[in-house]
Amino acid sequence: MENRTYHHGNLREALVTAGVALARAGGPEAVVLRAAGREAGVSHNAAYRHFASHEDLLAAVAARCMDRLGLLMIRRTAEVAPAEPGPLAWARLEAVGRAYIDFALTEHGWFRTAFCGATPDPGRHPAVRPEPGTDPYLLLAARLDELVDAGALPSERRPGAEYGAWSAVHGLAHLLTDGPLHDLPPDGIRHAVDTVLATVARGL
Repeated sequence: MENRTYHHGNLREALVTAGVALARAGGPEAVVLRAAGREAGVSHNAAYRHFASHEDLLAAVAARCMDRLGLLMIRRTAEVAPAEPGPLAWARLEAVGRAYIDFALTEHGWFRTAFCGATPDPGRHPAVRPEPGTDPYLLLAARLDELVDAGALPSERRPGAEYGAWSAVHGLAHLLTDGPLHDLPPDGIRHAVDTVLATVARGL
């Protein structure tokens, strides 16, 4: 199996896919080369042909988890009902914020892995980033630009707006998953999310 997978050039992808499955169940701590190789059906030495270290594999898996977050944000944005440009832009911004928090709550392992700060070996592999079309930062920036285009956000308030918006939503996501708000009941979670998103909108 090892030779067949390597011959077809799919071993690296198989290892990343295995790492994503491990991350979903156990977070970044579970993404280990030996475990990924075992899941992919190859030897430990074969895994090292494609990843120089544990950190290299973790960086690739983190980028894939970030892609999944971005895909959820895209899907939720597309589900927003048509409306006038201003209300539509606000609703689409809210949709990406809710998607972000939902991802943290429902895919905790992927969420923690996406932001684990993994850094690959620059001598072997370049920095691994999410795909441009699914990068959560760029998706948020696009929603803020849409607000300006719709006349719902003064252009002078646009520069740097993503920092405040992302910090608020990410902070709440962390508090709800790994912080002191982790035991809030469903009604409490909904209230917290509604409050933070409304605060972000008022701040903008």
